[in-house]
Amino acid sequence: MILILKPDVRRDSPEIQRVLDVAARYPKIEARVHVIEGATRSLIEIYLIGATTTVPTEPFEEIEAVEKVVRVSEKYRIIGRHHGQVEAEGFQYQGVTFDQESLHVLPGLCAVDTPDHVERMFQALKAAGITTSRMGAYKPRTSPYDFQGRGRDCLPYVFELAGKYGIRVIAMEITHESHIEEINTALDQAGSPTGVLLQIGTRNAQNFELLKFVGRQQRFPVLFKRGMGITLEESLNACEYVASEGNSRIILCLRGMKTNLGDPHRNFVDFAHVPAVQRLTRLPVCIDPSHSVGRRDLAPDGLTDIHHATAQGVIAGANLVLVDFHPDPPKALCDGPQALTLDELEPYLEDIRIVREAYERRRAAAAKHAGASAAHRATA
Repeated sequence: MILILKPDVRRDSPEIQRVLDVAARYPKIEARVHVIEGATRSLIEIYLIGATTTVPTEPFEEIEAVEKVVRVSEKYRIIGRHHGQVEAEGFQYQGVTFDQESLHVLPGLCAVDTPDHVERMFQALKAAGITTSRMGAYKPRTSPYDFQGRGRDCLPYVFELAGKYGIRVIAMEITHESHIEEINTALDQAGSPTGVLLQIGTRNAQNFELLKFVGRQQRFPVLFKRGMGITLEESLNACEYVASEGNSRIILCLRGMKTNLGDPHRNFVDFAHVPAVQRLTRLPVCIDPSHSVGRRDLAPDGLTDIHHATAQGVIAGANLVLVDFHPDPPKALCDGPQALTLDELEPYLEDIRIVREAYERRRAAAAKHAGASAAHRATA
């Protein structure tokens, strides 16, 4: 059961304690208070955890501060869309709105290698009017002998250059709790010129202790990559782990499934799940065409497979695109074969604009036909 409080109720309001006192009347029911920072407003939701089917709604509905009582209709209590609940609000971070209506492209280095490459990447983004990027500092690799990332040593110049070129948000994978503290320290020392989306990579998709730790910190939103070999339900439950600890600013990233059914691509592209995730949850949905496809081969039509995979996600309503670029892919220390070049950045963005426009036209057509059908039913 979810209790949605009125927008003017504050976290320290005595009305919240009154709600908690009422919840305490029912045995084996745990009440958790969550502050939802939406893109346009913040609100407080109180979750009643336990066997709530026999808990009546009336005692809570009588409390002045309670706007609505919602029976949970999806298994994902916090991230799920429940009948009667406030619609997906999204969130704002560093002046950027992340929700199920927006679209952001995050081109950047899969793995940070040199300050020069970082600067050239950010220069290209500024010229293209892009303020979001990806920069891999910590790189979990299949082989212990492969490049593992520059780690904390690269953070100072990455953050300094981000501020120099107006990059507001950087997606950066972490693999251990200590990485959060290293990012915290480096950001503070640099004067917080940018922000970080803490990326949970596919290899840590079910590292539940890391997920809970990330959920307990409030400074950074979380970009969660779907596990490469687990179901969508398992991945959404992993996001619920993060949200249940207090941080509901989560973006789910689809990055392909590990199976030879996807050959010759690196993974089997799963971007048809974009609308499914949006229907089941309130989370913005990201796609990662680079790691789904894994190669920048050119199709006969003159577009790369990465372009086509990107279009599949965008035409389905994706809200973010996480994509690998590099100033000199042959010199990249990680995943060079799938990185697009800086010369390809503007054509790639143009292709996304074309596909996004088509998606908006599809939405408008669907709304028009839905309105016509409703009007016909009303007069029938």
